[in-house]
Amino acid sequence: MVGSWWAGYRLTAVTEGPEATHHVDGLVGGWFDSDLTDRGLAHAGQIAQALVDRLPPAAAVEVFSSDLLRARRTAEVLGKRLGVGVVLDADLREKSYGEAGGRPQAWLDERFIPPPATGERMRHDEGIPGAETKWELAVRAYAALDRILRSTVEHQVVVTHGGTATFLLAAWIGMPVDTAGLVGIRFSPGGITHLREDDHFHNHWIAYLNDTHHLV
Repeated sequence: MVGSWWAGYRLTAVTEGPEATHHVDGLVGGWFDSDLTDRGLAHAGQIAQALVDRLPPAAAVEVFSSDLLRARRTAEVLGKRLGVGVVLDADLREKSYGEAGGRPQAWLDERFIPPPATGERMRHDEGIPGAETKWELAVRAYAALDRILRSTVEHQVVVTHGGTATFLLAAWIGMPVDTAGLVGIRFSPGGITHLREDDHFHNHWIAYLNDTHHLV
């Protein structure tokens, strides 16, 4: 069954890093370099096993990761289980929340200026000094995916963050970056999204979105 399902397909598996300390402490993440919790580290092992189970036997695979600690530690667990090294890419980081990074979520909520329902959303100033716009996040996410997909290795695993993963998927389906202002996809810590490209029609499939069945 595995052979027939995978024949003619290239896999890109995108996973959001599992539970980190900022999640349980109620702090803003972004570029704040929080670490995995014990639960998150256990989940990293479960993600690794899920990928081993779903990849074809002896598949050629490479692992790309955000360089933030919580993603990097996850990627190292995956890389060790898959027997490959990890390529770090700062463009896979979560959106920077500037001065809000590492502060209580309530601090950000009190100051955040939401984007308008219509009009300019991608370059909207959210009112937080030093924060990235959605445009800046999207541009680097699109660039990161472009580099990843240039690889000649058969399969890729990408460890990133929820906001960044949203724009990776937008890039995957060919959405022009300047039209992505309304895109919103919710990802769970430790969720796996499977992207597949067939070698006949060259369609870009979102085969599984935010699968968390492997987490216990």
